[in-house]
Amino acid sequence: MKAGRRGRGAAGQRVVVAVLMLLAGCSADHKTSTGRTEREADSVIGQSSIPGAGGVKKAMDSQDSARARAAAIDTVGAAE
Repeated sequence: MKAGRRGRGAAGQRVVVAVLMLLAGCSADHKTSTGRTEREADSVIGQSSIPGAGGVKKAMDSQDSARARAAAIDTVGAAE
């Protein structure tokens, strides 16, 4: 019985390590091969006329809006 638990624990540890590695790869300060941050590169794409650029622009606008709402909520919470 204990051997089975150890096996599941090791598999669980592998899953945790894999998730942490994926999250580490999602860093906002990650530089692209051009030396720009991902946000800067996405901004250039969003302003271009290539297909799908409008979707990139809308996604960035949505992210900015969500970030502004979160900042406003944090400000209200800190004032109390």
